[in-house]
Amino acid sequence: MVGREERVAGGLYGLLIGDALGVPYEFHRPEDIPAPEAIDYQPPPGFRRAHDGVPPGTWSDDGAHALCLLDSLTHQKRLDCEDLGRRLVNWHEWGYLAVDGQVFDIGMQTRTALEWLRDGSPALLAGPSGEKDNGNGSLMRVLPLALWHQGKDAALVSDAMAQSRVTHGHLRAQVCCAVYCLWARRILQGAESPWNDAVATFRDLYPEEFPARAELDQHIRPEDLTPGQGSGYVVDCLRSARDCVEKGRTYEEVVKAAIRLGRDTDTTSAVAGGIAGLVYGLKGIPDRWRSTLRGEELVKPLLERLLKATG
Repeated sequence: MVGREERVAGGLYGLLIGDALGVPYEFHRPEDIPAPEAIDYQPPPGFRRAHDGVPPGTWSDDGAHALCLLDSLTHQKRLDCEDLGRRLVNWHEWGYLAVDGQVFDIGMQTRTALEWLRDGSPALLAGPSGEKDNGNGSLMRVLPLALWHQGKDAALVSDAMAQSRVTHGHLRAQVCCAVYCLWARRILQGAESPWNDAVATFRDLYPEEFPARAELDQHIRPEDLTPGQGSGYVVDCLRSARDCVEKGRTYEEVVKAAIRLGRDTDTTSAVAGGIAGLVYGLKGIPDRWRSTLRGEELVKPLLERLLKATG
């Protein structure tokens, strides 16, 4: 039996380690990804490493943004989107909560939003909201909200959607964040079918006449079993994570399956790895990855504050 604290710690480290594992394989086609047994922080000899020069075991923007959200939540004791926006800008400009203070990856929509934030835009209006502005940049960071939140499902969903708007304002991205948080919550609650329960809860909260329900049913289509492609599109990222979690029998199998999809490997592995960490707990993550993850000095105090806040 995996206890709650073990799951919470597993979720946070699962996201960070999944991200760090996926960094060197980013942008590669699935057929170019090494075999599962060869996937590690350090790719096999001869593999053309993405982000060459970034030390193995280093999380990217995914992990840093998740820690920015967690730091904001535990300091403000509520979701404060203006505070979150300032922290994300500080990450971009000063390397806040990045390993070694080094920023080496950022999505186009996030870059645009942070520029608008820096120029004075209100946080809830900063995220681009066009049909094509549906990258996975708000989904990749949202898990700490589900780990920290103690309100009702409706409040969790509302906050998940609000935090998305800081960088990704389209309703589709907001709904993906909400479903993901409900999925994580149901795992923490020990639900027998956490994904299905999460989708059913969202539908209960948003009847058919609501635009958010239309996004879920017409675009996210949670019952669609078309395999995920590991792309940066928020819907595909969520589906890819679902597929990897459903097929994997261990944390290691889940994150390696996510990386083997190719393309946006760090984010797919972070999103899937966070859920897998909740399922299997911190001890279910291989020690060789936990012990060599860089940036432990940044994570440990934040995890301690999270556990204290939710204990």
